[in-house]
Amino acid sequence: MISLTGLATYSIAGIIVEDLIISAAVFLAVMAGLRVFEKVVVLRLRKLSQRTKTDVDDLIIEIIDGVGWPAYFLIALVSALQFVLAPPLVERALHYLTLIVMGYYGVKAMQRLIDYGAKKVVASRQEGEQVEDIAVVHLFSTVAKVILWAAALLLLLSNFGFNVSTLVAGLGVGGIAIAFALQNILVDIFASLSIYLDKPFQPGDFIVFGAEKGTVKHIGIKTTRLETPEGDELVVSNKNLTEALVHNHKKMERRRAVFSVGVVYETPLAKVKRIPSILKEIVSSQPGTELARVHLKQLGDFSLNFEIVYHISGNDYNSYLDIQQTINLAILERFGKEKIKLAYPTQALLVRKA
Repeated sequence: MISLTGLATYSIAGIIVEDLIISAAVFLAVMAGLRVFEKVVVLRLRKLSQRTKTDVDDLIIEIIDGVGWPAYFLIALVSALQFVLAPPLVERALHYLTLIVMGYYGVKAMQRLIDYGAKKVVASRQEGEQVEDIAVVHLFSTVAKVILWAAALLLLLSNFGFNVSTLVAGLGVGGIAIAFALQNILVDIFASLSIYLDKPFQPGDFIVFGAEKGTVKHIGIKTTRLETPEGDELVVSNKNLTEALVHNHKKMERRRAVFSVGVVYETPLAKVKRIPSILKEIVSSQPGTELARVHLKQLGDFSLNFEIVYHISGNDYNSYLDIQQTINLAILERFGKEKIKLAYPTQALLVRKA
């Protein structure tokens, strides 16, 4: 019969029983400690984080809370095996298992950081942009996660002893071929990123580029959709928009209006001299307008041409047309009272007798 002292020195598969007992005790103690940490410490930290204004501590708690029992089991197992002389095969398997588990939870933590950054970017935009922002941010956060997982996989294979240089070279050649095949799509995607970051226009803005114009309705990954003044939908590639000279009328704080009035040459000089003051009076009397200048600019082919320049606060095109219409009607009424005739194209035929 084996005594307790003899049992402690007895070995199983080359491992002393006493070491096995100590190792098992360490394993159970570490598992219990980690369980207490999860149920008590993390829970209290979560309650404390709810009292703070910042959400960074919430992110940290979420990352810690995301570590599950596989990681706890591995930590306890590694701690326990420090007290026994494990076979090389077991140590190698444990090394690979540690790399896999650490890599997995490391990538998951980085994913949470990416999601946190994406939410911050979306929250920093205006409320009217939320739908568009979520779509764009989701796309690029997904791309970042794919790159993250690919990098983690290559790093893991490298630690497993695989020659990843050949694999990366092959992926590089294949990536170049795919990039050439998807060149137009990729250009539009990066153009959408440029539009999203630079914000040259937003949904609801009225823009003009080249011979086209319309109100921005949707900014997508590949195209932007506009509603033209005629009411139809205009679909434009993001690449064309980023390369074009775009006029954004929504960002206009003050509109500059220029128009001309022509009177006949038969108008008496005294009335011609009074016309600038009449025009100044009419324009200045309109609410929301700021007169810049009125001049007899040109002695035209068939008229004396006066140029009027004024400014209107705001960017509403309909308001501008209403003001211009009121000014035109007031000019017709006032010139009628003053008996000042507006000019129109005429030709005089002179016949000379020999």
